[in-house]
Amino acid sequence: MAEFNTEFLREAIRLSKENLTDGAGGPFGAVIVKEGKIISEGRNAVLATKDPTAHAEIQAIRNASKHLNDFNLKGCEIYTNCEPCPMCLSAIYWARLDKIYYANTKQDAAAIGFDDEFIYKELALPEVQRKIEMIHINNEDARKIFLEWFGSETKILY
Repeated sequence: MAEFNTEFLREAIRLSKENLTDGAGGPFGAVIVKEGKIISEGRNAVLATKDPTAHAEIQAIRNASKHLNDFNLKGCEIYTNCEPCPMCLSAIYWARLDKIYYANTKQDAAAIGFDDEFIYKELALPEVQRKIEMIHINNEDARKIFLEWFGSETKILY
């Protein structure tokens, strides 16, 4: 696995700056690197797409998965201009990226109005104490589908 590369971080920062002029979303940019080459990029596009999940890291993951034709991004690294939020960090784990390089911290993001601390606190709480009510509905049909998938010889774990 390659070590930190200043040029890749500069590219993530450049992408974040583009949003200052076109207003597509917050000042966030990311690139994904495999074998020493940028294979995808992403900019925050929440405002342009009206999609709250269109964060730079998510966009970069989607683009890398398309580029590689695979949901597993093992062997790749992500460079981002800011420490990933809880959603993006989770997506990075799901995508199996090997490493995260970031510039600004989550405290830096909070200082300009992007404070995710409440999400970190919410996730640590028991379900009954969270601000968004979570209601479990015990459903046998739903359970049967899970068991059918579990028993399938053609299932693909991810």
